[in-house]
Amino acid sequence: MTLRRSLIFFAAGCLGALANSLAVWFSGDIGFTTMFGVAIAPALSAAWLYPRLVWGGLWGLLFHLPVYRSRWVLRGTVLSLFPTAFQLFVVLPYFRSKGIAGTGLGMLTPAFVLLFNWVWGVATAFVIRVAR
Repeated sequence: MTLRRSLIFFAAGCLGALANSLAVWFSGDIGFTTMFGVAIAPALSAAWLYPRLVWGGLWGLLFHLPVYRSRWVLRGTVLSLFPTAFQLFVVLPYFRSKGIAGTGLGMLTPAFVLLFNWVWGVATAFVIRVAR
C-alpha cells in the first residue's frame, strides 16, 4: 500500500461522495424519494456535505482490496456494499434511531441507500481509473 495510491483512493472516495451527496440531495429536492414514501430529502449545506465527503474518502481506502481490479464498474459496485451495510445496519438503527435498515424513514429506504451508495462506488472507481 503506497502513499500515492492511498491519496488517490481517498481523493476519489471524496469525489464519489460528492456524486453520491448530489444524487441524494437532488432526489430529495425534486421529490423522487418522497414519491416512494422515503423521508430522505436533505438540504444542501456545508454542515451536511462535509462529513459525507470525509467519510467517502475514508471508504475510498477500500479500493486497496483486490476486488475485480480489471472491471472498474463491477469493482465499484461490490465495494459500495460495505458502506451500504454499515449505513443500514449501524448508522441508521443505532446513531439515527431509524430502525433496522432505516425502515423508519420508509420501507424502500434500503433500496435507496443501495442505489445512492452504488453511485459512490462507481464514481469512485471511475475517478481512480482516470487518475491512473
